[in-house]
Amino acid sequence: MSQYRPWCNPHAISYSSTVADFVAGRRSPRDLLEDCLSRIAARDAELKAFVRLNPAAREAADAAGERYRRGAPLSPVDGCPIGIKDIMDTCDLPTEMGSPAFAGWQPAYDAACVQALRAGGAVVVGKTATTAFACGGPTVTTNPFDARRTPGGSSSGSGAAVGAGMLPVALGTQTQGSTLRPASYCGTVGFKPTHGVLDMRGVHPISVTHDHLGVLAGTLADAWRIASHLSLWQGNPGQRFLDGASADFPEPVQPRRLMRLYTRGWENEADAATRDAFETFVQGLASGGVEIIAREHDPRIAQVEALLDDAFSDRSLEITAYEMRWPYEQYAARHGKLIEPRVHDRMAQARAMTADRYASLLLEKYVLKQKVMDLSADCDGFLNLSASGPAPLGLQHTGSRTFLTHATFLGLPAFSLPLLEVEGLPLGVQLIGKPQEDGRLCAMAAWLMSFNR
Repeated sequence: MSQYRPWCNPHAISYSSTVADFVAGRRSPRDLLEDCLSRIAARDAELKAFVRLNPAAREAADAAGERYRRGAPLSPVDGCPIGIKDIMDTCDLPTEMGSPAFAGWQPAYDAACVQALRAGGAVVVGKTATTAFACGGPTVTTNPFDARRTPGGSSSGSGAAVGAGMLPVALGTQTQGSTLRPASYCGTVGFKPTHGVLDMRGVHPISVTHDHLGVLAGTLADAWRIASHLSLWQGNPGQRFLDGASADFPEPVQPRRLMRLYTRGWENEADAATRDAFETFVQGLASGGVEIIAREHDPRIAQVEALLDDAFSDRSLEITAYEMRWPYEQYAARHGKLIEPRVHDRMAQARAMTADRYASLLLEKYVLKQKVMDLSADCDGFLNLSASGPAPLGLQHTGSRTFLTHATFLGLPAFSLPLLEVEGLPLGVQLIGKPQEDGRLCAMAAWLMSFNR
């Protein structure tokens, strides 16, 4: 077993650590923005993280700077440069959703998340690349640590931009693995809160029971700050607010007991170097006083792992296909070959399903979630990989989502923490929590991020 080597992203930048300089007048939001823009100019021709830059970004940064000079910032995100995934409506920039069917399409209004950010003074730097409708084939975006490798998807541009230090933070979405996978491959923090706590209105839908708004950031503090602002500005009407949402970063809390999951990808996808890195990390946690339990300690854990794998292989995709009928049936009919074959395949699958079948799938999902919650009653959370290894070579595929769909399927909050290094590339540790316990999960993530550093 090798010695644990924590990953350290040499490019990552932090907004949260700069706010004190804004308040003191040592630095301005325009200074931070210009740093971002210079990095974009230097690297984006290769990375292709952005599909469009915002010509009004400098004006927005200057307005934020004037507010700090008056001692009246609008919010804890005032002056924060941010990227917006290009499936999120923006009233002043096209939203093309990675699809030729929507080339040049201009929404009249901002998505709720974009409105919340602008209202708080955040600086929209541009729109980041996405796979088609966040469920299609790969983009031309490359990995910030090896241009021959994928950055992951579907939040490809958001992951690459933050991983390369072109932004401190960017928004993503996750229906299966689309925030945490690019976070893992690009060496950033990824955060997928409890399902439903962040407002998805104005974000192009795939599956109402699976879609999550996500955040990718260079630091855990920035990820939490942005998610908290999005929740506290309005929340998601009819849903709970983000648990623990606050401008203040939570104090680190050492987990008492974590459940280590061996799901299908561990045996079928993770190579020896990846398994070794993760096991070394987990053993280090155990040596540091965190009790680790796994299937060898309790046979019920193995049974739940098998149920989770079964849900991923069939039920998750069935539910998603059925919920895609609006609006994708219209897209397929109107735009034909401009819509990717996999969308046409999903529509054929959905048309073959009955309402009774869909209802039975939702019931199975509910029962599985209850079993997982019962099993986890005496632990603080779950540990797993965020991906089956570092970013694979080639841009033809955005990588496996096997390790990520379980938390998404069950709507559980999860972080991808850039803690592992395999063959000189980043790999995330996935920390999964219990529903509506996002604040405690962030506090435990903060402890893990400081572990052995």
